[in-house]
Amino acid sequence: MTCHTNADLQKIVNEAALHTVYGEVAGYIPALAEVNRHDLSAAVYNIKEKSCIYAGDYQNKFTLQSISKVLVLALAIQDMGSEYVFGKVGMEPTGDPFNSISKLETSIPSKPLNPMINAGALAVTNMIKGESSDEKWHRIIEFVGRLVNDKNVSCNEIVAKSEFETSWLNRALCYFMKQHGVINGDVEELIDIYTRQCAIEMNCFDLARAGAVLALDGKDPETYEEVIPSDIARVCKTLMVTCGMYNASGEFAIKVGIPAKSGVSGGILAVVPNKCGIGIFGPSLDKRGNSIAGVKVLEMLSNRNDYSIF
Repeated sequence: MTCHTNADLQKIVNEAALHTVYGEVAGYIPALAEVNRHDLSAAVYNIKEKSCIYAGDYQNKFTLQSISKVLVLALAIQDMGSEYVFGKVGMEPTGDPFNSISKLETSIPSKPLNPMINAGALAVTNMIKGESSDEKWHRIIEFVGRLVNDKNVSCNEIVAKSEFETSWLNRALCYFMKQHGVINGDVEELIDIYTRQCAIEMNCFDLARAGAVLALDGKDPETYEEVIPSDIARVCKTLMVTCGMYNASGEFAIKVGIPAKSGVSGGILAVVPNKCGIGIFGPSLDKRGNSIAGVKVLEMLSNRNDYSIF
């Protein structure tokens, strides 16, 4: 049975929601520990119809967390070019946790393996152009606003503050990379921008619309104006396949088979090339940091609508 209506999607969400009991919220970030782990919502933005189907409390806002990594990567490549970006950060997947420091110590040269782990994302955020941290932040939030067609998109300052005050491991990653010339500038300013970037708020519709831009190789799904150059959109989607679901990316590629990026808030941004963008929120996480019910939603959607790109 295919899924093309709100009722179809709601049935999938209801079935997937049964799995929320097997996960936990991201309790190590104080502001994220307060959410209801049984929440689950989804939106699918269909490109051909220029319309969206919804299920659950799809207007419920949540922070992007690691989903922001793929969006800021697109801006950094526009700013600095692929050769520069991937001269500082690798393109290879890792079997290690997203916040691991071990590969930085053993890699030669000492650079993050990819832009989807914390070390790589911090290095990418460090590349955003701007004369000040405020200008860099303004450029990030303006770019994200263009992706979702919402000039009022903003960050949750409470979550950003909570993460800034507890980002000790990310600070360690930054100082290690600064020692080895991967990043430059003030570490505290970088952590401030990065935590605000992770605390950008969206709902499922916003996330699905951002996915639709990537699905159209960087074009706005309503105006067809270029938001991201097509070659950069392709790079982002490829890295979403190989690295986007943390160290479960290979399993996800086999079971679901579409580009996706998750965040520890429980959000997932997924892309079906030339068909749709998908936004999901389900804060109950598996041991790898992915939304346990959100992955189930994507698995069922992919199977019923034949979404796999493989």
